[in-house]
Amino acid sequence: MKQVKEALNALLSQVPSVRILRWETTRGRVPARGSAAQPDLGIELFAGGRPWRLLVQATSSGEPRMVRAGIQSLTARVPKSGRAYGVLAAPHLGPMSQQICREARVGFLDLAGNCRLVFDQVFIERLGSPKPAVERRALRSLFSPKAGRALRVLLAAPRRRWRLQALALEARVSLGLAFKVKQRLLDLEYAAQDAAGIRLSRPEELLRAWSASYVYLKSAALDCYASGDQAAAERALGEYCRARPVRYGLALFSGAARLAPVARSQRGFAYVAADPAAVARSLGWTPVPSGANFTLLVPFDEGVWYGTQQVDGDPVVSDVQLFLDLASFKGRGEEAATAILEQRLRPRW
Repeated sequence: MKQVKEALNALLSQVPSVRILRWETTRGRVPARGSAAQPDLGIELFAGGRPWRLLVQATSSGEPRMVRAGIQSLTARVPKSGRAYGVLAAPHLGPMSQQICREARVGFLDLAGNCRLVFDQVFIERLGSPKPAVERRALRSLFSPKAGRALRVLLAAPRRRWRLQALALEARVSLGLAFKVKQRLLDLEYAAQDAAGIRLSRPEELLRAWSASYVYLKSAALDCYASGDQAAAERALGEYCRARPVRYGLALFSGAARLAPVARSQRGFAYVAADPAAVARSLGWTPVPSGANFTLLVPFDEGVWYGTQQVDGDPVVSDVQLFLDLASFKGRGEEAATAILEQRLRPRW
């Protein structure tokens, strides 16, 4: 609360028409029997020559679900009449949490430097300050390889309600990890829960947030030069893998060309569950440092295979996997990812 007080004092002291009269901290106090709990901080001040009272509610997290709870608590204690203004404070407030505050007509402030105070003739807004490292780590944990297995299951059927045990079994993760993923999704309001289970409420926003931290080169890659065109290389790879058998799946532009052809590419891609160098030797492909026309990828996690589909007799990785991989391939990859989203994913969501 000391940091919140210092930040508010620094902001309000910059406004010539504001004069702070008194601070009152209530955090840690036990309310008298029969009386309602008070906001964590009260500020009496003059703004534009008129008395105002600011009531500040602090939350330990700026995640949307916590923000809604904090606003509910705050608005219940801000007088409906008179010059009183509620302010929510948190370690960090992302764009969605900031919007929740705006819609509730509540001011906000975070310790990263984002703020919005609008009352009387006062208007202060500073946006765009980055997340603290601890929050970035917390978000990355939702997009870790094993957590990603659960996300792929949910994104494949976002309208379905999943019970925790069924989700864990389908994703091949522990019950404990499935529970952690569920809680993070609920806290960030990417999912909702009722008696029937959990289901995604904002699948596209979840997928976009995941893609922002995803890089297809998490998987080991071998760039090769294959004689012939892309179709011939894909045919040769398919024949080789089916004869062994070796698990494989067309990926990136090779997969997109089968499902949502928009961006043309002279370079093929496929995941293989084998030593890519051995596969390349058997096919007569030459590993090259540049000028490759085919890339063999070894999945960084088995979740990459989830939802693999048969298209024209060849396995193609899931639409979700195609979007993630293509979105991280700058340039034409982003165009192809958009086509997958618009033509394949949105119609099911």
